Amino acid sequence: MLSVLICDDSLVARKQVAKCLPQDWDVNVHFAKHGEEALAALCEGKGQVLLLDLNMPVMDGYQTLQAIQEQQLLTKTIVISGDIQPEAKARVLALGASDFIKKPVSAEELTAVLQKHNVLALAVDEPAEPDALDELTRDCYQEVTNVAMGQAGDHLARIMNVFVKLPVPNVNLIEVSELHMMLSDVHANEQTSAVCQGFLGDGVSGEALCILSDSSFGDVAKILNITEEVDDELQLEMLMDVASILIGSCLSGIARQLDMSFRQGHPVVLGQHQSVEDLIKANKGSWRKTLAIELSYGLEGYNVQCDLVILFTEDSMNTLNSKLAHLMED
Repeated sequence: MLSVLICDDSLVARKQVAKCLPQDWDVNVHFAKHGEEALAALCEGKGQVLLLDLNMPVMDGYQTLQAIQEQQLLTKTIVISGDIQPEAKARVLALGASDFIKKPVSAEELTAVLQKHNVLALAVDEPAEPDALDELTRDCYQEVTNVAMGQAGDHLARIMNVFVKLPVPNVNLIEVSELHMMLSDVHANEQTSAVCQGFLGDGVSGEALCILSDSSFGDVAKILNITEEVDDELQLEMLMDVASILIGSCLSGIARQLDMSFRQGHPVVLGQHQSVEDLIKANKGSWRKTLAIELSYGLEGYNVQCDLVILFTEDSMNTLNSKLAHLMED
């Protein structure tokens, strides 16, 4: 369902704008008191349409429009303001706003502007947000992941000649704000290193993230019989090797069960080859909600901890559910 975000520091103004929305328009309506709250809501996927005031505390409308451009947030913005100076209208249009309406807004004028920019039609084409995973669907994804995880663990065990401790997969739908927080935590944690690799199949796409604790590198070197000093270059080589094994094996195992194949992109080291911010911006449109599968591998007898996170875009869910429908049949 389409969502509309009304941003105004006045409660009266927010209510008045909400009352002017078309009565038969089936949308979710959200509210923000200033631009900072609006940006947080947009990052959570709330606000395919933004109705924005200009004069507000904390972050005004101009600053909000500038931030929307800089962060490449996907929303159609209509400014509703009492500042009717020609320069105000010119400035907001230059900053990416679709239109400008003077206060107080009327239902007729707001509807006309929404129709002018084909916003009312967006509700028909906008895909519904997936609900939280029900128990049967979650169990299905966990079982598929169990099989793929076992294959990846077996591959790692044979190469390293160790026993791999396999976890119980954690499967959840997460909001883009949670994803942003998780990736930012990885970037900020100086005790971990991470590799990210995109993948693509017919109707399915996503990112795989392999996170290795820096304390693991010493034992990984022992397992691989590396006697030389473990410097930054050697750490990077080991990280890429482990990521290649786990990501490649796990994705292959999932793909086989879906009766499809995944094309894998070039792996990148977060913080070196690509920043977390660039990764989030590049996927902002498809990461409104994300199916996240989290796995934590350990090696028995060694201080090695490796987390694998597989992220499927929201647009992939219909294809995934269709492919796995046979597993959910009674």
